[in-house]
Amino acid sequence: MSGNTIGTLFTLTSFGESHGAAIGGIVDGCPPGMELSAEDLQIDLNRRKPGTSRHVTQRSEDDRVEILSGVFEGKTTGAPIGLLIRNTDQRSQDYSKIMDTFRPGHADYTYAQKYGIRDYRGGGRSSARETAVRVAAGAIAKKWLKQRYGVEIRAYLSQLGDFQIPFVSWGDLQHPDNKIFTPNMAIMPQLETYLDNVRAERDSVGAKITVVAEGVPVGWGEPIFDRLDAEIAYAMMGINAVKGVEIGAGFDSIAQRGSVHSDELTPNGFATNHAGGVLGGISSGQEIRVNVAFKPTSSIPQDRNSIDKNGQPVLMQTTGRHDPCVGIRATPIVEAMLALVLIDHALRNRAQCADVNSGLKVI
Repeated sequence: MSGNTIGTLFTLTSFGESHGAAIGGIVDGCPPGMELSAEDLQIDLNRRKPGTSRHVTQRSEDDRVEILSGVFEGKTTGAPIGLLIRNTDQRSQDYSKIMDTFRPGHADYTYAQKYGIRDYRGGGRSSARETAVRVAAGAIAKKWLKQRYGVEIRAYLSQLGDFQIPFVSWGDLQHPDNKIFTPNMAIMPQLETYLDNVRAERDSVGAKITVVAEGVPVGWGEPIFDRLDAEIAYAMMGINAVKGVEIGAGFDSIAQRGSVHSDELTPNGFATNHAGGVLGGISSGQEIRVNVAFKPTSSIPQDRNSIDKNGQPVLMQTTGRHDPCVGIRATPIVEAMLALVLIDHALRNRAQCADVNSGLKVI
């Protein structure tokens, strides 16, 4: 199976399955000399891990990450960083009933057709369990970007099903009772009631996550095939259940006039940011703003029509422990994927950026 690596200079190769012994990854290209410990990575892993509230899957995983290589005396050496997260709460018997059938909305059918074999235990390699490794690797990238350039990457839940969530403050995300990454604690009771009703109906909903990177310098990215916005979209579409990505105004730009969408420049900077911080595939120095759309959870305990491995019709239910909205726990995953793209382009930019004494004023 190919396609398990992302990045050019800063790369992540992940491995493992949902119900295997462990998941893990190899991070290569991390600059040497940065202080790094497992605790640095654990912060974001704790934000992503299951079982943190009644609104997410109750699979109980500690998600404790182990750093196996690439760090000596508390600092990165420049060598590949080996990461390991052991699976401790597998309940493979939950999936024994569907070993010969294909769950609607899942990768069961396509995996079986492509490889001639599939790991039916929680989806195996196609499970979102694998994204824990991305979060650990993204935490490395976030720390380096913050220390080297002052880049801050944060995300929040901006829409839950048909429930639009007005942004209030980043501070609301730090509230101890905020388990669903809302930037608006005032409407938390409404959101929780909404999710409770969805679960009571044995159904699921989608979500929109907005991620923002502040402090990104001008000049990161490439102008043609490796455009910064193109690689951001590529990374986001590589997350389980993602069905849409917007940079800046995104699809709203269809209805905008050119006189509105084009971001005017002034001696003090840009007047607006409809471009989302990227022009011609290169960062403009404004905040990078991305919206990511997650589909409703496909695993729902309702009767669903499908077929078995012999092509015969079956009526099935997906049982087990599942999120009524997979988009909620995706918030740190989205942050991690943006960080992986940005650190890769930061390192690539160091080899080909313009002379700092060129005389062009940076706004």
